Amino acid sequence: MNEAILEAPMAAALRVQGYKLTVPRLAVLQVLADGGQLLSPAEIYQRGKEVYPALGLTTVYRTLEILTNLGFLRRTYVGDHQQRYATHSGGHNHHLICRQCGRVLDVAQCNLADLVEDLQTQTQFRIDGHYVEFYGICPNCSRHGRSQA
Repeated sequence: MNEAILEAPMAAALRVQGYKLTVPRLAVLQVLADGGQLLSPAEIYQRGKEVYPALGLTTVYRTLEILTNLGFLRRTYVGDHQQRYATHSGGHNHHLICRQCGRVLDVAQCNLADLVEDLQTQTQFRIDGHYVEFYGICPNCSRHGRSQA
């Protein structure tokens, strides 16, 4: 297991909140730190078992719930209709998600500054981040006739 994971923000937040950094929980953090696209609990569990073979699925679900409540993860659903998790570090995150194959593309550009400013003015809400998902059919699925009507 990567020792740097012990100093990562998610691990620090868990410690501050009084959660023990058990080896199984650290395995989940390692999978999340290694990144990848949006991961389902089952995928996190499978990858986590490579880090710590005795990892339990219950630990995966509990850790994901805690990290979601702490604001480090966001739940989302893609083409396969499975709940998936993405890391959320504030600021902005944008994704293009294929409803057919589940492919996820990160979108670096953000042209929502005017919308954010208007929303803040209208609501007096101080916005410090946003998460946007666009759903559709990727070029590969379109080329292969896998698009839905």
